[in-house]
Amino acid sequence: MAQDTSLPTVAPPVARRRPWLTQDRREELTAYLFIAPWLIGFLIFTLGAMIFSLWLSFLDTDLLSKSQFVGPNNYIALFNDKLFIQSLKVTTLYTVLTVPLSTVIALLIALMLNQKIVLPGVFRVIYYLPALVTGVAVTILWGWVLNPDSGLLNGFLVSVGVPRANLPRWFLSEQWALPSLVLMSLWGAGANMLLYLAGLQSVPTQLYEAARIDGANNWQQFWNVTLPMLTPTIFFNLVLNVIGSYQVFTQAYLLTNGGPNNATLTMVLYLFRKSFQQFYFGYASAIAWVLFLIILVFTLSVVRSSDAWVYYEGNRR
Repeated sequence: MAQDTSLPTVAPPVARRRPWLTQDRREELTAYLFIAPWLIGFLIFTLGAMIFSLWLSFLDTDLLSKSQFVGPNNYIALFNDKLFIQSLKVTTLYTVLTVPLSTVIALLIALMLNQKIVLPGVFRVIYYLPALVTGVAVTILWGWVLNPDSGLLNGFLVSVGVPRANLPRWFLSEQWALPSLVLMSLWGAGANMLLYLAGLQSVPTQLYEAARIDGANNWQQFWNVTLPMLTPTIFFNLVLNVIGSYQVFTQAYLLTNGGPNNATLTMVLYLFRKSFQQFYFGYASAIAWVLFLIILVFTLSVVRSSDAWVYYEGNRR
């Protein structure tokens, strides 16, 4: 009888399906779950609100009665509105005065604290603490300091020989009201100071040693070593200060309410009046978008100009 020598057939191996929820995907899903609350909040309360306000800017509405589409009329009316033009001038002048002044003062304080002094940590805390005080509290405090009749500042001026008849009326005077707000803004210089101090302490000591070997004096070391190495910090503070200055509201609202004679009428204060006092929400939304575009243009201008003056690790951007 013939023997069957054929090999037994073997069934092909069944390919195992890779599970959909792999370890990598599980970690990725976990990460998305963690950021989901912020993302949902951003989409609803920030991006959604911005889109809604853009739509409102093309309407004549108070959100209660029937709305009417008016196209770009709100934007056209803005630039024929003397109060809006005044608020634009006041806010721009406030920014032009505040940003350089606060930058210089914060940098000077940082340079002083970067020296070898007794209890440097204590002085850093002292200079930084005012930046933690709320805007409302700061405004009330400065209202006492700048009181024309019994304030500390005018009392000091009298003590150094300034006649009472020549004392500034500060926020009660059309001439001195805006300088009063600029003076108040210096209260928060401690926040910028802390960043400048961190930048100063990150400058490599080898650069100063090389400069001294080349015969550079203190001023030359500051101008050619310290300042270039601080330009990234200056750039960062400059952008934040421009954005913050264009949104000034609390001081003008609480201390002067835009007066006297609209001398401190800022754009955000005018926006507040139009929206929450007069209920012209379409017009107020147009103001908000013009303000947003102004801040965007200023910020992009600073960013573009940084190529010419900001240095990173000795390399020119």
